[in-house]
Amino acid sequence: MSCDRFFSRDLSYLYIKTARASHPSESPSLGVFRPNPLPLSQNLSRLSKKLNMQSSVLGFPRIGKNRELKKATEAYWSGKIKQEELLATAKAIRAEHWKLQKAQGVDIVASNDFSFYDHVMDHSFMFNAIPTRYQNLGLSPLDVYFAMGRGRQEATVDVPSQEMVKWFDSNYHFMRPEVSDSTDFKLNSTKPVDEFNEAKAAGINTRPVLLGPLTFLHLAKATKDSKVKPIALLSKLVPVYVELIGKLVAAGAEWIQVDEPILVLDLPTEILEGFKPAYEAIGKAGAKIMLATYFGALKNNVEVLKGLPVAGIHADLVRSPQNLDAVLPILSKEQVFSAGVVSGRNIWKTNFQKAIALVEKAVAALGKERVIVASSSSILHIPHTLESETQIKPEIKRWFAFATEKCAELAVIAKAVKEGPAAVRAELDANAADVKARAESPITNVKAVRDRQAAVTPAMHERAAPFETRIAAQQEILKLPLFPTTTIGSFPQTKEIRVTRNKFTKGLITEADYQTFIEKEIKSVVDFQEEVGLDVLVHGEPERNDMVQYFGEQMEGFVFTLNGWVQSYGSRCVRPPIIVGDVSRPAPMTVKESKYAQSVTKKPMKGMLTAPITILRWSFPRDDVSDSVQAQQIALALRDEVQDLEAAGIRVIQCDEPALREGLPLRTEDWAEYLKWAIDAFRLMTAGVKNETQIHSHFCYSDFNDIFDSILRLDADVISIENSKSDMKLNNVLSQYTSCIGPGLFDIHSPRVPPVTEFKERIDALLKHIPKERLWINPDCGLKTRAWPETKADLENMVAATRQAREQYA
Repeated sequence: MSCDRFFSRDLSYLYIKTARASHPSESPSLGVFRPNPLPLSQNLSRLSKKLNMQSSVLGFPRIGKNRELKKATEAYWSGKIKQEELLATAKAIRAEHWKLQKAQGVDIVASNDFSFYDHVMDHSFMFNAIPTRYQNLGLSPLDVYFAMGRGRQEATVDVPSQEMVKWFDSNYHFMRPEVSDSTDFKLNSTKPVDEFNEAKAAGINTRPVLLGPLTFLHLAKATKDSKVKPIALLSKLVPVYVELIGKLVAAGAEWIQVDEPILVLDLPTEILEGFKPAYEAIGKAGAKIMLATYFGALKNNVEVLKGLPVAGIHADLVRSPQNLDAVLPILSKEQVFSAGVVSGRNIWKTNFQKAIALVEKAVAALGKERVIVASSSSILHIPHTLESETQIKPEIKRWFAFATEKCAELAVIAKAVKEGPAAVRAELDANAADVKARAESPITNVKAVRDRQAAVTPAMHERAAPFETRIAAQQEILKLPLFPTTTIGSFPQTKEIRVTRNKFTKGLITEADYQTFIEKEIKSVVDFQEEVGLDVLVHGEPERNDMVQYFGEQMEGFVFTLNGWVQSYGSRCVRPPIIVGDVSRPAPMTVKESKYAQSVTKKPMKGMLTAPITILRWSFPRDDVSDSVQAQQIALALRDEVQDLEAAGIRVIQCDEPALREGLPLRTEDWAEYLKWAIDAFRLMTAGVKNETQIHSHFCYSDFNDIFDSILRLDADVISIENSKSDMKLNNVLSQYTSCIGPGLFDIHSPRVPPVTEFKERIDALLKHIPKERLWINPDCGLKTRAWPETKADLENMVAATRQAREQYA
């Protein structure tokens, strides 16, 4: 069976009906476009009689209750299952999720919120924004799609992945679209239509979700060979949206959700001016458009929404309750308001009293028939369900609501407003009791932690001497060569490591046996690094499950889940810790392993720590105290760890802060305050060491140009930074960094191994911007997710290129 026929016949997942990405001569059947003949006001009038206070979810987690999608996708990549089995798994997950939401009482369920990799890349593929390097490869359409996300290297194919960046200020990643003036936007698949039909066949009428054209283009970048601004392509892209929406209308879709989250950002004039013509064209396609914004405050951008021919507007009232007062005055007499009162970003139970008050305020202005109770954003960002979390203490578990439970919350809020509090009295009383119990818990206010915070002084944020003095003292001890080579910390987590750690966690092996195993793994990794020829070594982190979870498990104030998985990118899932109370460190966390690793080598061994902002951002933080308070508590706990590592003889300590840029507020006017306390937290953690101790930090997968001056203020001795997937775009700012720096030379999220010549070319390019005495050589990030063969090949090629560079530049 051909790929085309399979996709057409099984509507479970139609990325593309033709193999145009590989066979440009073929063209799809476009179907018949039938615009809705009724004007918008009549459509809305009919609709208002049907609504009467509904609930909606803007999107649901994709990976499955037990990460079924991750397992199937990785099995497909490794050749263990066929494409048909992967597609069948995806179809089963979607059906289960649609039915689950309905069972919890959600009235309006989203479709096209599913993705194999990320929803932004789905749109790049769907609209034919496929860079030329992925075309004519002789691959199936699905494999072309995966090559865009993770790269591909085999006998006849060698392509890197697209650039990966963070989705606004979340820990979700997307592949940045690439466009040029020659991009031929056209409908390359009918995925949203197929998934709508799939749900309809299962008896569920969904609201399809599309990423809006302004957001798509604002997040895109021009290809290397093009100088066009992506927004200049709006007039070419919008007709494809109109065509797609027409197909959805023909399939029976009444409402379509179009996400424009960029409206919570500071936007250039050309973006703001693009909304009116774009939505005037889209408005003629015959669907009722719910234009959705989320993650922040609309502020002045709300004026762009005024008068747009859309049937409804959604706003996030969790992160910005002020959006209610901003949006209500600009709504027409017919438009619907979707009130995002249940958080799609955090796991705390919704405070029903506060949420209902916001909804009732909207109802007072608009009437029940024009208000929808909704999640603030897609609930993609939270775990599937609390059902399996049997190990969390009941008195704490009662504070949480995961995705399934959030759906039930929406139904309760909608019913409370529609029918009155008496209709859900038991639910309201239980919720109030849980909110009160959390506020009064001794876990949430620990006197010793608060007293230590009160005693922090400005001097505790300052190193003893400037960088020039420190680096001289460090070099005298470390005696590093030109272009020191190192890695970022982790090495491949093999199946044997995971199985053994799991046995220890379950009590199936003794602590002594586990420690013996860990030391064997550390020794093996150290021996490997010496054999390859690295200069500053790491212990490989075989004892660590996750760079945040590992530390949270050893600090007070955190709880953990058994199955609280959240998608980070592609098949990569994480289990974020939950910060439930004030944070402290009862005992050393990493000293034993680092000290052992240093004992088996004469080369410098790095102590490896995760820094405060990353622990905060990659956990579910508290919502009852400020982020700055939580960051300072974590910094004080880690300050103790840094000083213990130094006392144990570790002379290089890496404090990773990859989430620093991610944590920036979405509005530039709020940056200064954030950067002040965020940088202070890092300095509080690291400033207590001697001049001879070298402090490293690491940053990955974010746009750093705007905050490079703040990275300077970290006062680290060496930083390593993701660079390989960004088209070396940071080169111009790297010259501003006055300490040592290691821009990443290869992408650790791809199985592709660059040849020695490519490594050498990157080193040569970097030396045009960075003095040779300050350049370090390293990967983009840790090697945990990679297999050993490619890890060995990557590092051997990296070291070989470095030796060539030493000979040339010595």
